Amino acid sequence: MGNLPAGGVILKDPIKIKVLETDFLIIGGGAAGCLAAVKAKDIQNNLDVMILEKANIMRSGCLASGLNAINAYINPGESPESFVKYVRKDSMGLIREDLVLSLAKRLNELVKLVESWGLSINKNENGDYVKRGRWNIEIEGEAIKPIIARKTKESGVNIINRVLATNLLVKNNRVYGAFAFDIRKGIFYYIRAKAVLIATGGASGIYRPQNNGSAQHKTWYSPFNTGAGYAMGIRAGAEMTSFEMRFIALRVKDIIAPTGTMALGFKANQINSYGEKYMVKRYNHFGGDRAPTPLRINGPITELKEGRGPVFLDLTHLSSEKIKKLKEVYLNMYPGLVLYWAANNFDPGEKPVEIQGTEPYIVGGHAGAGYWINEKRETTIEGLYAAGDVAGGAPYKFVSGSWAEGVIAAENAIKYILRYKDLDIINEIKFNEEIKRVYHPFYINEGISANDMEERLQKIMDEYAGGISKYYEMNDKELKLGLEKIMSLKKQIKYLKADNFHELMNCHEVIDRIDVARVLIHHLLYRKETRWPIYQTRTDYPDRDDENWLKFVNSKLINDSIVIYERPYKKIV
Repeated sequence: MGNLPAGGVILKDPIKIKVLETDFLIIGGGAAGCLAAVKAKDIQNNLDVMILEKANIMRSGCLASGLNAINAYINPGESPESFVKYVRKDSMGLIREDLVLSLAKRLNELVKLVESWGLSINKNENGDYVKRGRWNIEIEGEAIKPIIARKTKESGVNIINRVLATNLLVKNNRVYGAFAFDIRKGIFYYIRAKAVLIATGGASGIYRPQNNGSAQHKTWYSPFNTGAGYAMGIRAGAEMTSFEMRFIALRVKDIIAPTGTMALGFKANQINSYGEKYMVKRYNHFGGDRAPTPLRINGPITELKEGRGPVFLDLTHLSSEKIKKLKEVYLNMYPGLVLYWAANNFDPGEKPVEIQGTEPYIVGGHAGAGYWINEKRETTIEGLYAAGDVAGGAPYKFVSGSWAEGVIAAENAIKYILRYKDLDIINEIKFNEEIKRVYHPFYINEGISANDMEERLQKIMDEYAGGISKYYEMNDKELKLGLEKIMSLKKQIKYLKADNFHELMNCHEVIDRIDVARVLIHHLLYRKETRWPIYQTRTDYPDRDDENWLKFVNSKLINDSIVIYERPYKKIV
């Protein structure tokens, strides 16, 4: 490559290139990726399995700070079929039932497997798991990610940390590997593989966040999950689904801590500034506190919009012993909340806890956005699999569902690999094009920083595509103008500037987010109904319309245009 001028500064060393080969390449070392890797080695130990991880698998992904519950588990009295019915209801009637059923059948098996690795699951005096809700069990999971990571290392997987995947190698609709670069040393990787699993998680940072300045990445979803897995698939021509089913979380204001622990585990009521239990008083017609999740968040947002805010979770009925227990539970998942309360001399037993909605996220673990896959978790590109938050059509899979999808993907990828013929060698032109694309920001002496472009992206999405400032509402004219602005922003990518490898990583993160945002707006425009209030509120089409829209909105990038497809809903349970 020679030396690359970085913002007028000459790099000390030329960019190094590494060409690697593996049987099974896993991009992303989170919940799905690690379980897939362990399963692959368990099935066929002599195969080479490689994980590319942008951070370090010991504390990467959505499990980085721990968990206090497994939120997808088949408790006694329930079944995989009843789980499908629950997810269907909570998703306003539209899910891939085949995907949800297949992962539901594996949930308990994999929870017990991870428990055998060292995960602590709370049990009652009879030795049964302690339920936190209909589909939940309590865990002491602060160390859940290190437990999984250690097992992954022990299995003999080749792990490359601090590497950002940039694009897939695809020829004649078949995957042959991926490109990547080391975010500390800048080494460029060309990795040839017989099968590839995308397990990079969903996308945060698409919309302007609740918190500003130095707290801008204090978000509900991992700020390091920037949509790379989606973007690589989009650019490779994979079919995507349900991006319009965004996810907005209800969280503790400012600190963005989870509220489910209070609502499910400690029976907190939602109240407004008048002390009214508004979910029962005004929203009982769609189920009150037992309404589908989009409608449950619609309640507090409507209260705020109509001037009855702030809104709170009320824990003042709890004893001091219960409040102490509440704090102990949060130490297993969100210790920052306990520290925040202590620093501000706040007692949740004396005053209600203020809550808010987050900015929208694009994520297939809580909502439906992701790759269009079959039951094998194979995408529409041969040899390319997807699991966890990046896989579409199966909401409410959470961590145990991600484990299940990772394992299912690995089982089928290994079968594919064992009948694989030979590796394709990428042509020199494509290789050089990707190197030039990846390191282009180093050639720009005066340009746009990734942070500035990210802020511009978030402002556009917030104001024209249903962000916080619009109470998550949108209409046809706003979305079309937003798409126009996103396409204008996309043309400015060539001016992105980086002075070091960390900034280069930031440049590619914002490039990926822009590609995801473009697809998202196309999906939001196409669905002419409001199926998931707040997640996808169309003021010009305010009603749910099962007659015309009980179907999936899919898309594919063809000749640099987003082409929309409709796929039918199939009921099997």
